[in-house]
Amino acid sequence: MALATDKDQPIEIEADYAELRKNERQTIYKGNVIVTQGSIRMWGDVLTVHYDENDELEDAVLVGKPAHFKQRPDGEGEDFEGEALRMEYRAQDERLHLIDDAKLVQGKSSFSGPLIVYDTKNSILTGQGRPKTATEGAKGGEKPAGGRVRMIIPPKEEKATP
Repeated sequence: MALATDKDQPIEIEADYAELRKNERQTIYKGNVIVTQGSIRMWGDVLTVHYDENDELEDAVLVGKPAHFKQRPDGEGEDFEGEALRMEYRAQDERLHLIDDAKLVQGKSSFSGPLIVYDTKNSILTGQGRPKTATEGAKGGEKPAGGRVRMIIPPKEEKATP
């Protein structure tokens, strides 16, 4: 889904506060966090980045109310936009996990659910619902706990004939 050149671009991170924990191999960014790499833009409240023993990116966790991202896919005119309360990028398997109130939108199409996983290497998008437990449920008009995956695919627009 991403532009092919995005991975070759530098990663730029802006925040109100940053803390490098060298011994723990992590950096924490807080307050109006903005991450940019090529056409990718992510923003949220707190970003925690973990590195392996070779100082290579291991994973990155962005949280917000919600956290957001936007990306331009190869060969398409519309951006791909997503949001979730928690986003986890796992570099080793090249997967982005959108967790809790996850939603992806491109144009009039949308995909939502409790958990959405995007395999960036193989361009595979999966969603997973979460069953309600006996102690969960809707109270007085609240949204029910748990949830199912929901996809909206708009009808194909017919081209007007002259």
